Order: sequence, then C-alpha cells, then structure tokens
Amino acid sequence: MDIKTKLTNDLKDAMKSGDVTRKETIRLLRGAIKNAEIDGGHPLDDAETLAILSKQAKQRRDSIEQYTQAGRLDLVEQEQAELEIIETYLPKQLSDEEITARAKAVIAELGVTDMKGMGQVMKQLSAELKGVADGKRISQIVRGLLS
Repeated sequence: MDIKTKLTNDLKDAMKSGDVTRKETIRLLRGAIKNAEIDGGHPLDDAETLAILSKQAKQRRDSIEQYTQAGRLDLVEQEQAELEIIETYLPKQLSDEEITARAKAVIAELGVTDMKGMGQVMKQLSAELKGVADGKRISQIVRGLLS
C-alpha cells in the first residue's frame, strides 16, 4: 500500500475514532502532498511523498526548538504530538551511534583528516542516509569527528 493510500485510510480511521490531533495532522500532510503535486504537475511517487513527509517532520522539529526557547510549552506539546504522528509514516531513523559508525567509515574511505574535507564527507553521507537521518544530526556528528 502506498503512503497516500495509507494516509487516506488513516484519516478515515481518525475521523471515526474522534482523534482530532491525528485527523488534523493527516489533513495537513495530505494538503502538503497535494500542493507538491500541483506545483510539480504530476502525481508524486512514494519517494517524493517521503521527501514531503520528511520536510514536514523537519518543520515540526524546528518549531519545537523555537517554541522551547520562547517558553511556549503548550505549542511544544502540540508540535511534538504532530511530529510523532508524522514519524509513523517515515522510515525508522538511525541512532547517533549508527550515523557515527557510517560517518567513520566514509571518513576513512575518503581519507579525510580535517574540516577541509567535510564537504566531501557530507555529500556522500547525505546521499547514503537520505530519509533515515536528519542532515543537521549528520553534520553535527561529522563536525565532531573531524574537529
């Protein structure tokens, strides 16, 4: 079952069960996907849909960070709830240890010894870990390993 069909079925279930947060979050996701389809002029495949969902998850993480700094815990809870729902549709994210192990392997493979080679490492790691690790986390780990 493709992601868009799963979202539609889950929306129906959320409406029947009265789960307002889930219903509203799925509607937002479907709207973002529909907008991307209109902008692109074609229906999205699963990979493109996953990219949209990843972008939505990243927006929630950024919002959580900003709301936490502003002391708006009510909004943090709402964004956190939405993020948890979005993450159920995304592939399992790698742990920091798994990212670190892969980063060490790429650094050794490329022979990078200092921060000057970070771009090369990031280029390869970002391509390999697309969808299963956040670019910000990858960058922090690589920066820590090279400094």
